[in-house]
Amino acid sequence: MLTMDVAITGGYVVPVSGEPVEGGTVLIRDGRIAAVGASVEVPDGVPTVDATGSWVLPGFVEAHGHLGVHEEGEGWAGQDTNEMTDPNGARLRALDAINPADLGFADALSGGVTTAVIKPGSGNVIGGQTVAVKCWGRTADEMLVRQPVSVKSALGENPKRVYGDQKKLPSTRQGVAAVIRDAFTAAQDYVARRDAADGPFQRDNTLETLAKVLSGELPWCQHCHRADDIATALRLADEFGYKLIVNHGTEGHLVADLLAERGIPVVIGPLFTTRSKVELRQRSLRTPGVLARAGVEIAITTDHPVVPINFLVHQATLAVKEGLDRETALESITVNPARMMGLNDRVGSLRPGLDGDVVIWSGDPLDVMSRAQRVFIQGREVYAYTDGEPVVANPYYTGS
Repeated sequence: MLTMDVAITGGYVVPVSGEPVEGGTVLIRDGRIAAVGASVEVPDGVPTVDATGSWVLPGFVEAHGHLGVHEEGEGWAGQDTNEMTDPNGARLRALDAINPADLGFADALSGGVTTAVIKPGSGNVIGGQTVAVKCWGRTADEMLVRQPVSVKSALGENPKRVYGDQKKLPSTRQGVAAVIRDAFTAAQDYVARRDAADGPFQRDNTLETLAKVLSGELPWCQHCHRADDIATALRLADEFGYKLIVNHGTEGHLVADLLAERGIPVVIGPLFTTRSKVELRQRSLRTPGVLARAGVEIAITTDHPVVPINFLVHQATLAVKEGLDRETALESITVNPARMMGLNDRVGSLRPGLDGDVVIWSGDPLDVMSRAQRVFIQGREVYAYTDGEPVVANPYYTGS
């Protein structure tokens, strides 16, 4: 992706990782943030953008979505989220299924989201490798932030329904847990054979991926809604010693103390859905606040396209209405997901050295009437709301 130099001046700068700056400047050089503050000197020749009267924030980070792999308005042709022919899809990579032309990427920009962690779906027990990308670009490779980011797995209703309908293992919760346990046991045996090998060794992409989870190189993103499934996720993580991130956590408020004691982060959401299945009976906008007050690190997710990704900030707003601390709400869509997913050396806040992903808002983004006016990714303006019309830059034109 072509990087740019730009200075955004005069706005109310909210770095998230530091105190807000009235009339501040964010200087971006060669696509990276060079300086943030009230008295930043702008070098000659660097274009300036006057943000006076506006709020300036880092681009938001969606911790769990299906942009590009579950395309909107495409039906079967654009549905590449689940490879449901094998319960163990650890070797699968979301990166290989992303279509940058998915309409959801433009929606992301309109909602101030500049980075998304894209995950395989939850139809499989082990869905595959997740990937972090920018929300603008020609190819997934040019959009790439990091690959892989984690490995996705699912407990609960989804995998038992999918494979139960096929009359095969797993058709119950105990079967789902058994598939995970068998997979990690096989990975442990594989690592032992690999480490003991003297000479050429026949590699296995599925087991190599799981070995990276066992070593701590990749976290385990565990889809689970019900409290009993969260308990199973904790049990399996304790058994195999991997880094667990709970995804969804709908009943997390019932076991918030257990999550806090173990330091397990939760990607909570989506929060705008109906209670469409048993697992979602306790879905509530109060849950983020309960988890945060218990000491659990949270990131809020839309699970796009379950909830449109441009509503990410609105979920945070309504969670504040239902008791979530305002500062934590902003952290839950910026620094927290970046830290959870190992991306905080690139994105999540406005501080020197990070990518120049900056959004100019008409006002406080937690006010539902505020609008993302201009969006910059690595210093390049990729979105603007001008004269009542959203305009997305053409990624296939790489001129300045």
